[in-house]
Amino acid sequence: MSDGPVRLGWWLSSEEHDPRRLVEQAVLAERSGFSTAMISDHLLPWVRSQAHAGHVWTTIGAIAQAADTLEVGSGVTAMIHRSHPINVAHAAATAAILLEGRFFLGVGTGERLNEQPFGRRWPPAGERRERLQEAIDAIREVWQGDNVNLRGKRWRVENLRLLERPASPPPIHVAVSGKRSAAMAGGRGDGIIAVTPDVRLVDAFHGAGGVGPCIGQVHVSLATTIEAALDNAWEHWPNGTVAPALLTELARPEHFEAAAEVAGRDAVRHGVVCATDAAPVVSAINRFVGAGYDTVYLHQVGPDQRRLADLASGELLPHYRGGR
Repeated sequence: MSDGPVRLGWWLSSEEHDPRRLVEQAVLAERSGFSTAMISDHLLPWVRSQAHAGHVWTTIGAIAQAADTLEVGSGVTAMIHRSHPINVAHAAATAAILLEGRFFLGVGTGERLNEQPFGRRWPPAGERRERLQEAIDAIREVWQGDNVNLRGKRWRVENLRLLERPASPPPIHVAVSGKRSAAMAGGRGDGIIAVTPDVRLVDAFHGAGGVGPCIGQVHVSLATTIEAALDNAWEHWPNGTVAPALLTELARPEHFEAAAEVAGRDAVRHGVVCATDAAPVVSAINRFVGAGYDTVYLHQVGPDQRRLADLASGELLPHYRGGR
């Protein structure tokens, strides 16, 4: 059993699905009882077999028109070369208006995969954290609606007054992987997003003054047999075998494919919960709960999204609402 109330969310994988299918999945999530969804923001898929990487802000706009009550957030948007804080502030403000306040901005330090096409230097982690911290400050200032002039170390804004703004600015949740980024999120963000149930990240966030949600992500592969689940995970999410230290450093989908081949098919179990029923998924969620996370997004790998919807509506959502 879980230790307390947990909010479950639906993860929309832009790398695996056509934008039209993502809109359909958002509606499916809402009808299945989910109140929140997060959508990945990629320029390229992790591996070529995933075959998709639609423009996230266009897709969010379409979801806003199709879903009635679902909260939606970006998971996550980086500001290195591909996106400037002005563009992100503008897009996020418009998304928050279209979703009538049901939007949050997820931000992070990015992956080389999505920045390499711009032909510019890939900065080290410390510099990327500086860029992100300065970008968050710039976005918040732009959202205030005053005329903004900034001359930062990494970003500049000149004579901008953003006119299209929601009544209240959306929250900013920061993707974290270590104590430095978690502490920065505590001082600058409204919550954290993590892919591992690491209590040290939660502690660092709270220790730096953070009071918002602590969000986790669980990749699952649900099928009729464990072998089928493993096959599905290996076919559609082989990047789940790639060591975390490499995830931000590899530049092309082919590089992720090569790293996955070295790790081998069975290693995908370390990154994806392969299951036929709810029990292993509950165990994975509870590892986040035990580490202090209050929100967990579920990502069903592959095309069979209905299987997650059925399991969630029938078992997972009632379980975490105290239904059993």
